[in-house]
Amino acid sequence: MSYYTTFIIAAVAKIGGCFAFWSWLRLDKSVWWVVPGIGLLILFAYSLTQIDISFTGRAFAAYDGLHIAASLVWLWIVEKQTPDRWDIISTAICIGGSGAKLFGPRK
Repeated sequence: MSYYTTFIIAAVAKIGGCFAFWSWLRLDKSVWWVVPGIGLLILFAYSLTQIDISFTGRAFAAYDGLHIAASLVWLWIVEKQTPDRWDIISTAICIGGSGAKLFGPRK
């Protein structure tokens, strides 16, 4: 599986899992929202272990740029809020940093 596919799976699982807890605690949804939330957070943790990078910190740092972008997509599609230009500019900066982290030359 490619880096991007794995990162996308991780991002959707993390955002969905956290949203499930948010829904329960902040949106007064049923406590049963926690059940899929736990499963998604387990999937998130597992998916990051499948990335072929030698160091955990580098994998997490590279993932974070895509996570930020996925969060904006979630904001737009699920929460029906349009990201503003600062959301987009700051996300582009983060993705650029993640790309440098992931694909930059190493010794």
